[in-house]
Amino acid sequence: MRVLRDITDRKPQLTMPFSNPIQLNRTSSSLGPQASRLPRARSASVPSGVEPFATPSHLAVLGAGETPAVPVKSLLVYFVVLLLSLSVFPSPLIAQDTPADNWSQFRGNHRLTGVSESTLPAELKLLWTYEAGESIESSAAIVGGTVFVGSQKGELAALNLDNGAVYWKYQTGSPIGESSPAYSNGVVFVGDLGGVLHAVNASDGKGLWTFKAGSEIKSSPVVVGDRVLIGSYDEHLYCLSTRNGSVLWKFKTNGPVHSTPSISAGLAFIAGCDELFRAIRVSDGREMFNVSSGAYTGASPAISGTSAYYGTFDNEVLMVSLKDHNIVWRYQHPVRKFPFYSSAAVTRNRIVVGGRDKMVHGLNGTGKASWTFTTKARVESSPAIAGGRVFVGSNDGRFYVLNLNTGAKLWEFNAGAPLSASPAIGRGRIVIGSQDGRLYCFG
Repeated sequence: MRVLRDITDRKPQLTMPFSNPIQLNRTSSSLGPQASRLPRARSASVPSGVEPFATPSHLAVLGAGETPAVPVKSLLVYFVVLLLSLSVFPSPLIAQDTPADNWSQFRGNHRLTGVSESTLPAELKLLWTYEAGESIESSAAIVGGTVFVGSQKGELAALNLDNGAVYWKYQTGSPIGESSPAYSNGVVFVGDLGGVLHAVNASDGKGLWTFKAGSEIKSSPVVVGDRVLIGSYDEHLYCLSTRNGSVLWKFKTNGPVHSTPSISAGLAFIAGCDELFRAIRVSDGREMFNVSSGAYTGASPAISGTSAYYGTFDNEVLMVSLKDHNIVWRYQHPVRKFPFYSSAAVTRNRIVVGGRDKMVHGLNGTGKASWTFTTKARVESSPAIAGGRVFVGSNDGRFYVLNLNTGAKLWEFNAGAPLSASPAIGRGRIVIGSQDGRLYCFG
């Protein structure tokens, strides 16, 4: 089995402070509930002219179990909104769209569509950079004005989205590869190449618990209610308690679980190194069906409606019907035969995916190419979509912005080092890491 290197719909948790429609303690530098017990942020490596310190009394995340100070009247309004929300979304397993303010996990949401409702400026400019010290190959998470990013240095860092100032750093003990952080209810989860999943308090960076798998973790964690799902190269998909990391169930496959699971209708979907696309019930770990992909897969499946989309190492992009349990169409470039390692971004009428053929491919709903855009190196970065634009990195060291409908280049930024990581979008900002250890923030 060839070792893969992945560049990998969360339903917003109703108890999260950032889905609360009542905005508290708003300032010009940060947004979120008062958290005066948090330490002063340390200086970050940011461009001159950018304030290197975060406001110590305001951090837009709450620690595990913390509660914001809310007036009684506002609290009553919140509970009314909460009850209405529960009546509309009764199940914690129902996937929702990515909110404009958050990108709380890999690909932004449970369905891994890579689509954000955030509004980005018509013309992007570099706002700040953060020096991680080693390669950044996973996607960052953005929640309520805070960025969480992991690096090959073996550090998970929490940064101020406004200026890149460091709130805290957590040492994992092993490099963080392609596993992207996921945030839920005051806790950040991330896997490392030592095979450990870490649960970290989002407010102060202190470890809460760890879980040791049998081999490295390149899959990204996905939180579903009180459960966190994670794949490992020990050939298992694990479902753990978010409270203490205990194993609720584990599912054995026939190869490394490189894929990040996408979630829809109570099922977790993984595209495997064992050449099978599987649907596994989140409640008990039972396999409901599988479909042969005909090739092993490094990408994670994106779900739109009753269809899944993902690329393979047999140079194809597949659409799988979740209703009929079969492959509806296969796309392959007519000339350039290279694997698709990037995970697809999916809108109602466009599937966008990067290829090792150095191209970004824009497909229509029938699996035909509407456009292609050629870069100068492999595209292993998974595209993000917002406001009719595609945002994607390339190993040629450039960050590209393309027109979603036509594929025309609108803008590019030369980072000078391969961008195999995937962009994250939130609060009108977009961040992406590079293999020379820099995290870039544009807005």
